[in-house]
Amino acid sequence: MAAELIDVHAHFVTADYVEAASAGGHVTPDGMPRWPSWSPEEHLRLMDAHGIRTAMLSISSPGTHFGDDAAARKLSRQVNDHAADVVRRHPGRFGHFAALPLPDVAGSLAELAYALDDLGSDGVALMSNAHGRYLGDPAYEPLWAELDRRRAVVFVHPTSPVNHEQVAMGRPRPMLEFIFDTTRTVSDLVFTGVLTRHPGIRWVFTHGAGTLPLLADRMELFRTAFNGGSPDDPTVVEQVAKLWFDIAGTPFPRQVPALTRAFGADQVLYGSDYCFTPIPAVAGQVASIDAADQPGETTWRALTTANARRLLSP
Repeated sequence: MAAELIDVHAHFVTADYVEAASAGGHVTPDGMPRWPSWSPEEHLRLMDAHGIRTAMLSISSPGTHFGDDAAARKLSRQVNDHAADVVRRHPGRFGHFAALPLPDVAGSLAELAYALDDLGSDGVALMSNAHGRYLGDPAYEPLWAELDRRRAVVFVHPTSPVNHEQVAMGRPRPMLEFIFDTTRTVSDLVFTGVLTRHPGIRWVFTHGAGTLPLLADRMELFRTAFNGGSPDDPTVVEQVAKLWFDIAGTPFPRQVPALTRAFGADQVLYGSDYCFTPIPAVAGQVASIDAADQPGETTWRALTTANARRLLSP
């Protein structure tokens, strides 16, 4: 029997969330045609059809902050309470990465404590940038210190860059810009020293590490040859190899082999990207995983599930 999957990259929406995001200017989220629908019942049917035991729910791009701190705090609390209720009603089938209202650091610290201590969330979910402020921003340092102290899981979902009108050329930003924004925010964490200062944070990034397998060596060249970085410090490849990456999107035949050649397979995770990825596309993605050349004497299902259990252990 095929191993059951743990899906670390699964999303939910609520009517209140879609209304708030649309009022904030996100009527077509990140250039996609429309908002998806979601219900626990439909999600469970998908999971049962494809051997997914547990799905970790999170709010996707554009997150919960649309310009007003007070409104973002309220919306984050609403969606986190909703997800926690879904987890309680379906034990073992769902987990939850809590939304935080970045760039509001004080609000994020308060919501972090509520989510982890009161709701029992499994970690937190952030966007790759918050209104153009990437994750190496010095203002975020108190948040990283607290997450490091807790050894928390931080799921980072890509979002649109602030200049998407110029670079996306009218096409949906998840196609290319999400991939580049993951790489951009990881590079910011590397070059600002966040990853080495806060080794207790368990970072999860998406979509097979974006373009990092291709660019990590180039980043290392710039770190040492042009930025004055010491060759005795951890290399870019060494730092990035400590991160976790899900394989949502188009993992085979090219992306996962590039990822594992660059950074190994010990921190590779399964992700569906449902409900923003439609059910037929999820089915095709799972089929591609099962049909791919399997890793050694195990399978991608068994490997990613064992990795996810290590990640999510207290």
